[in-house]
Amino acid sequence: MAKFKDVISFFRPYWRVSLFSITAASIYEIVDLIVPYAIGQILNILSGQPLDKPLQGAISTLADTINYPVNKALSLYVLLGLIFVVTVLRAPTQPWLTSWFHWDIALRARRDQSKKAIEKILTLPLEFYEENNPGRIAGRIARGLANHTWTYPEIAGQLLPKFFRVVGIFVFIWFVEWQIAILYLISFVVILAFTLKNLQGLIWHDNRLDKYAEDTESRNSEIISNIKTVKAFATEARELNRQTQRLTREFTVVDYRVHKGYVTLGTWRKSLIELCVFIILGLTVAATLGGKISLGHFVMTLTLSSMAYAELEPISLLAEVFARRYPSMSRFHEFLQQPSGVDSVGLLDVQQQQESPLRFTGKVEFSHVSFAYEANRRVLHDINLLISPYETVALVGRSGSGKSTLVKLLLRYFEPQSGQILIDGQDLRTLNVGEYRRRLAIVHQEVDVFNGTLLDNIKYGRPSASIEQVEEASKIARLDEVVELLPQGYYTVVGEKGVRLSGGQRQRLGIARALLVEPDVLIFDEATSSLDYESERSIQLAMRSLQGTRTTIIIAHRLSTVREADKIVVLDRGRIVEVGSHDELLHHDGIYRRLHSLQETGELLS
Repeated sequence: MAKFKDVISFFRPYWRVSLFSITAASIYEIVDLIVPYAIGQILNILSGQPLDKPLQGAISTLADTINYPVNKALSLYVLLGLIFVVTVLRAPTQPWLTSWFHWDIALRARRDQSKKAIEKILTLPLEFYEENNPGRIAGRIARGLANHTWTYPEIAGQLLPKFFRVVGIFVFIWFVEWQIAILYLISFVVILAFTLKNLQGLIWHDNRLDKYAEDTESRNSEIISNIKTVKAFATEARELNRQTQRLTREFTVVDYRVHKGYVTLGTWRKSLIELCVFIILGLTVAATLGGKISLGHFVMTLTLSSMAYAELEPISLLAEVFARRYPSMSRFHEFLQQPSGVDSVGLLDVQQQQESPLRFTGKVEFSHVSFAYEANRRVLHDINLLISPYETVALVGRSGSGKSTLVKLLLRYFEPQSGQILIDGQDLRTLNVGEYRRRLAIVHQEVDVFNGTLLDNIKYGRPSASIEQVEEASKIARLDEVVELLPQGYYTVVGEKGVRLSGGQRQRLGIARALLVEPDVLIFDEATSSLDYESERSIQLAMRSLQGTRTTIIIAHRLSTVREADKIVVLDRGRIVEVGSHDELLHHDGIYRRLHSLQETGELLS
């Protein structure tokens, strides 16, 4: 759970500049108080009443210095000059010493914290993304960054300086009539404490609202991502009804809990402020009639106290705004505090990540490997498997047998609970994750495609590759046949998620991308399971041309894809139950033979 100090730490790197700008803004707020004081003294001069002794002494000193007689004209000139300095001459400097720095700090912090958020996105474990969809994550980050950015100029540029302004007003009134100053201070503290106490309950409701909004955004993201399925099953009305219920729940909280709470708080605060202003007015009039204070002091005290109570409204509103934004800022820091995955790659300079100094022959060994995603529910049981260099090994078995989990362990997405995985005799845990992974490549069932050109997608794992190397990889992957059909060839923009490419074309792109990094171990994870016969045949030919060039691991449901593998490993319920070639396994009355018979029957029936 993020704490208040975590929210404040958002701007910690800029504390020196922040201290300077807040101090400057506070000084300007206090300097403003000189104007009503000077006007009060001018009123004393015009009404024939004496000036304050400190001011009279300063004017006398100035008169002696410039050899000018002390009179009403000189006093008026001094007071008007003072007003000119703190208003006209101040105007061009204040924005640069305050507003410029407030927003400069906020924008710099947003840039830096956005980088931290991206770093966190890149280093979180896969389990986090299985529990939180992109809409939920993106919404939390966006709201947190936006609210931090907008809040800082308001807190540093307005809230804190206004507190100093209120203190300055108290000091001014104290020197005129200390009893009124004490009453003013007590009333101010009471009203502010009342506001802050009520805000605590409203923050709780705001936190609920932030979670509800996150759920709504998350479902919106899912609807957009799965819009084809929504339309295919004609569930638009159901989705609209579900989201309407969520929006109604949000409205209920925001209108009848949050908004109503703020309006009620504002009503009480406004009433108390007006009552206090009236009381101060009555006391000031009484003090003036009693001869305790001059007419100028009456005007100054009433003006300053009105200014002070007037500041309660913006101070309270700023506190309310901060309370509304605090939950999303806190949840942003909760996201940053998520522990990075054990498989996270060090985020080095891009140039350092181009090539890996590691090179392997491709010998892979699973030694007594056991693994469980959840305690007491093992997915793999005591796996022992040796894959020789340049060997093509197929992993087959029913769904849930552990095939993909083996590959995830090989890629170090997870660590086995027991046993070890070796490559060329080295325990994977002793290797640098980033350097190790750059010697492997995987082609998934659903190839991830970025919204850019075909060339950019092929070169994703190796941006420095030449066009000749790209063409060679494309030829092996039989992607060159696709390139010839595209309007701009390699420079064709393929759209988000590769929507302008067919499933088979995306698979070929994935193979070309994997080959371009020249991996020591190449993995095909269900690379043909969702393709039509023609596309599957093209991918099979591409895979066949790779046999013997590097260690290749193939996960497949369609056994036609693995017939020519050097070794077929059959898994069942997390255990290896059969190992052999296609012909050898057909001669055994085992799982592989039964799977093969089922698929052969299915093909005949079709």
